[in-house]
Amino acid sequence: MRFRSEGPVRADIFCRVVDNFGDIGVCWRLARRLAHGHGWRVRLWVDDLNTFARLAPEAARIVGQGRIEGIDIVHWTSPAATCSTPGSPIGHLLPGDVIIEAFACDPPADFVGRIGDRQVWLNLEYLSAEEWVESCHALPSPQPGGISKYFFFPGFTASTGGLLREPGLLQRRDAFQADVQARLDFLARLGVPSEDRPLVATGQADILSLFCYRDAPVSQLHQALAQRERPSLLLATEGTAPWLAAGVHGSNRVVRLPFLPPDDFDRLLWSADLNLVRGEDSFVRAQWAGRPMVWHIYPQEEAAHLDKLDAWLARYTRDEGIVSLHRAWNGEGLPGRLDNILRTVLAPPALSRWKTEALQWSGHLAAQEELADQLADFCLGRLK
Repeated sequence: MRFRSEGPVRADIFCRVVDNFGDIGVCWRLARRLAHGHGWRVRLWVDDLNTFARLAPEAARIVGQGRIEGIDIVHWTSPAATCSTPGSPIGHLLPGDVIIEAFACDPPADFVGRIGDRQVWLNLEYLSAEEWVESCHALPSPQPGGISKYFFFPGFTASTGGLLREPGLLQRRDAFQADVQARLDFLARLGVPSEDRPLVATGQADILSLFCYRDAPVSQLHQALAQRERPSLLLATEGTAPWLAAGVHGSNRVVRLPFLPPDDFDRLLWSADLNLVRGEDSFVRAQWAGRPMVWHIYPQEEAAHLDKLDAWLARYTRDEGIVSLHRAWNGEGLPGRLDNILRTVLAPPALSRWKTEALQWSGHLAAQEELADQLADFCLGRLK
């Protein structure tokens, strides 16, 4: 744990819940990494405690302020709740040593007005593989009053802030994937029927996890899987394609899943042969799973999201089938191509190659310094 001579670093993290669990998922992981991994005193401001409570059930009992896993939680209301520095009696809006606004969420004006040149103020940006991120990472942005706010970009290269990863995550993943019985017990707990588990144990069925936005071509995916000779288990997360009925459909069995807390969501990704994920937090967790994955990126105006998708694909793979699958899944090209693309990439030899490449990609990312460690070092080097 890293401390300054006058005590632990005090940090404020601000989070507005915009896209389901993605924003709060990233912020909650970062808060725990800084608090538990670096000994910082962290205060997390969240505007939607109901959504947060799906990830941390204790948040449902918080009224105004509370504490979860050693982290101070503040219900960020408008106007902002009055709150003192962490560990002190309730008083004024006094910033900590480090202020982290997630995804340009704009902390309360009264709070910002108290930020001085002895503090470090960061805007934690959205994740992107685009080349321009490297030149913008860690740049200062002058603010009124003569202070600077720094852009901190997560990323996939040594010239960015890296990706969030808990210590020992990949070792836990490897142990789980090597334990057939642990995976079968987990799938049983998710509701995978007993008659299908022998197919999983012997590798005679493909497991796909499904977590996507509404515009994903799920119907075409479902039909393509149902018409394959090789059996598939499609594990659909809570709220995803709610019209997709559980049960047997040709060669495809659909299993509707309950809401999964973060650790179980990781196990789901570790269990699947192909993970179809969305957003940012799940996108990162799927890469740490070391399994084949397809990213459903959040759609933006003028198809700007496709540039971000292509930038990541250029780093992730050179396989034309995998690239085509991503583009079809994200609405680029004819949806009717999905059947042929799936038949190609899910053929056992092709899927086996993809699994090897996905594991290598995970190892490549793990060789880079983790985001919370980089962020902590960056702030400690600038605190006065």
